[in-house]
Amino acid sequence: MKIRRTLLLAAATALAVAGLAVPAARPAFAASLTEVTAFGDNPGGMRMHIYVPDSRPANPAIVVAMHGCGGSGPGFYSSSEFAGLADRYGFLVIYPTATQQAGFGNCFDTWSDAAKRRGGGSDPVSIVSMVTYAERQYGGDPNRVYATGSSSGGMMTNEMLALYPDVFKAGAAFMGVPFTCFANAADYPPGSSKCTGGGMDRTPQQWGDAVRQAYPGYTGPRPRVQLWHGTSDTLVPYSLLQEEIEQWTNVFGLSQTPASTDTPQSSWNRRRYTDSSGTVQVEAYSIQGAGHSLPATGMAAYAISFFGLTGGTPPTSTPPSNPPSNPPATGACRVAATVNAWNSGLTENLVITNTGAAAVNGWSLVFTLPAGQTITSGWNATYSPTSGQVTARNAAYNGAIPAGGSVTVGFQATHAGNTGTPSTFTLNGTACSTA
Repeated sequence: MKIRRTLLLAAATALAVAGLAVPAARPAFAASLTEVTAFGDNPGGMRMHIYVPDSRPANPAIVVAMHGCGGSGPGFYSSSEFAGLADRYGFLVIYPTATQQAGFGNCFDTWSDAAKRRGGGSDPVSIVSMVTYAERQYGGDPNRVYATGSSSGGMMTNEMLALYPDVFKAGAAFMGVPFTCFANAADYPPGSSKCTGGGMDRTPQQWGDAVRQAYPGYTGPRPRVQLWHGTSDTLVPYSLLQEEIEQWTNVFGLSQTPASTDTPQSSWNRRRYTDSSGTVQVEAYSIQGAGHSLPATGMAAYAISFFGLTGGTPPTSTPPSNPPSNPPATGACRVAATVNAWNSGLTENLVITNTGAAAVNGWSLVFTLPAGQTITSGWNATYSPTSGQVTARNAAYNGAIPAGGSVTVGFQATHAGNTGTPSTFTLNGTACSTA
């Protein structure tokens, strides 16, 4: 989807690393994000980054974590908690970077004919090549491969589970759409898309048939599916969560009535759909009042727990959501702003880089929106007020910006014709240069 937004999934999880040892026969790797330039067949022209934790078993699980439109693998690495969870639980994280444009830039291809066929080419084939590389290079366990992503990445999560049920064991899609929702590239941009126009309604059988036709003749097990959506999402309408539920419950042959519903956290509603043995094959989370950005309240931990990688249940406590009341000053900064506009709406990504010599721990970015722009939702930061001079404050998980490091935040807004970017930014009171 062309919804450039990286998801902020935060987690605070108690960890037991007992039994996770680095085999002596394997060369040591530093726990840092590494780019791989020759990982195999790459018809999507994608980039691959991988995070390999220092402590891991001989055959670690693999999680493919995918960004939203306008994002990147390194950006999703820095703005989500999957790498931190990998340190705790010893799994590998692949961060693909999409290069397809489709109007928004860096969107995963979920619209082309090639991307809807197993082995057809484009991004799905490139992602499978990355998985194969991780299995070969780092001993990744082929029986424990998982997919997750936000917005465009959530859409690609559904895509990979449909096309490659023999590769992925489970997936967690945040703010995604059902497989084959987009007819073609012309249907992709929000604001003009039939898929995201708010009227998409197929029968469960039609949705299920689309998945079955993606790999004709496949009779093996299907990957379990976890789905997340905000009830106030206007870019990827909340109604599409129900369409996703209908697709996957039909694939599993499950009732459209959940076996159970509960509220694991305040404002969360969870529906679970189980098979005859009581195994949860599909579960769906509705986040009350959330737009096209989901609050950082342990969602990554819930996804990893659903995959079976935590050895237990997610934590009941979460990191504080408020930044320090008096954040330390920063020495120097740079902000790069990118806007993608349509009709009366737009999305804007802000890459904040600490160009100083010391780390920033807790930050506030102040800027003035052009006249006529009003923020309707945001990601990776809180925004107040929604028009005029706005202050964006860090989320619980991205308050630290190391020297030379950066964080990516963004928002969705309405506009009255002026789609420009703010002309000036200040970080903790210090004026930033613009890129």
